[in-house]
Amino acid sequence: MQLGRLNHIGIATPSIEASVAFYRDVMGAQKVHTPFDLPAQGVKVCFVDTPNTQIELLEPLGEGSPIHGFLAKNPAGGQHHVCYEVPDIHEAKAWFEAKGAKVLGEPRIGAHGTLIFFLHPRDMGGVLTEIMETPRAEDGH
Repeated sequence: MQLGRLNHIGIATPSIEASVAFYRDVMGAQKVHTPFDLPAQGVKVCFVDTPNTQIELLEPLGEGSPIHGFLAKNPAGGQHHVCYEVPDIHEAKAWFEAKGAKVLGEPRIGAHGTLIFFLHPRDMGGVLTEIMETPRAEDGH
């Protein structure tokens, strides 16, 4: 397996609305997608395009959200995770497990509508890491 392209950086925020204003007004973001709820993950999500990747803004959808816990420790928000692309999520999962990395849960559908899983920060240099399957060329994408 080979490390894929950086797909996005996840940023936890207490307010997507305030964060969108920051990325537009201070950072000069030109393309901000419409926020949407992802109840299965317990978050509201909004993607901000940059020339070479995306910023994924994450706001908790209640106290059960993993972002709620993150914000309890970091009230202003901050970097939550990084996400890398792979062509085959199951191959990647097996690869990381063989290397001794702790996979957090089973692959599930993420905010981009493709399969994802997370790797525990203690096994990834202190960084919560998301692995995301990308469509293959033969799938017509």
